[in-house]
Amino acid sequence: MPSELPAVSVVIPCRNDAVFLEACLLSLSRQTVPPREIVVVDNNSSDASAGVARRFGARVVFEAVAGIPAAAGAGYDAAAEDTEAGTGAVIARCDADCVLPPDWVARIAESFAEDPQLEVLSGPGVFYGMPRLRAQLLSRLYLGSYYLAMGSALAHWPFFGSNLALRAATWREVSGVVHRRDAQMHDDVCLSFHLGQGRRCRLDPTLVVGMAPRAVQSRAGLALRFRRAFHTLAAHWPREYPWIRWGRRFARA
Repeated sequence: MPSELPAVSVVIPCRNDAVFLEACLLSLSRQTVPPREIVVVDNNSSDASAGVARRFGARVVFEAVAGIPAAAGAGYDAAAEDTEAGTGAVIARCDADCVLPPDWVARIAESFAEDPQLEVLSGPGVFYGMPRLRAQLLSRLYLGSYYLAMGSALAHWPFFGSNLALRAATWREVSGVVHRRDAQMHDDVCLSFHLGQGRRCRLDPTLVVGMAPRAVQSRAGLALRFRRAFHTLAAHWPREYPWIRWGRRFARA
C-alpha cells in the first residue's frame, strides 16, 4: 500500500431508499480505510432516508430536482467543495442499494495513489439477494450488455455509476457541461461521454460491489433503462456519433 493515500469522499444519491441505504451505510462503516466523509443526497425523499444518513454520521445534502443526474451532481459538488487535498482528493460514488466490500475505499485510494495520472476508476457489480449462480449469470448478462452496447457507442468502456470514483479536480472541470437537469439521462454514460476520451480512465473488473437486482426484476424497469440509454446517446449526437469517437480513438493510437 502507498504510504500516503488521497482523501476519499463517498457520494450516495438517494430517493426513498431508507432500508437499502441503511445496509449501504453499514457496509461503509466497516471499511478498512474509512472515507473522509459520506455525502448522502436526499432527492426529495418522503421516507426516513435523511434520518438514516444522519444516524450513520453522513452529511445530508438536499436536492429538489428529481433524478439521479441532479442528485449525483449535487453530491459531487458538495464533496469537491469540501476537499482539503486539492487535486489529489477523490470522490467515490455508489447507489443507495449497494453493499460495498470492506476494502472498497482502500482499493480506490490505492489505485489513485499508485497512478497520479488516473482520473476515473470504475468497476462492475454483482446482484445480491438471490442464489449465487443466478446472481452471477444475471449480473454478467446485464452488465455485459451494458458494457458492449455503450462501449461500442463510446469507443471505450463506459463508467458504471454504482461503482465509480473520480478526482475532485476532474469533476470540477466537467461539472458545468454534463446534463444535470435531465432526469431521463443515464448520468454515468453522460459522464463517460465527457471524460472517457483523452483522459486516463480505468475499468477494474476486480473492483466489485454488491447491488440490488431491481434493474432486472421487471420488464418495465428494463424498458425504462433502455429508453434512457437511447435518450442519453441521442442527447450527445450528432457531435459524438460512434464513428466520430472511434475515429478520434484511432487517430490517437
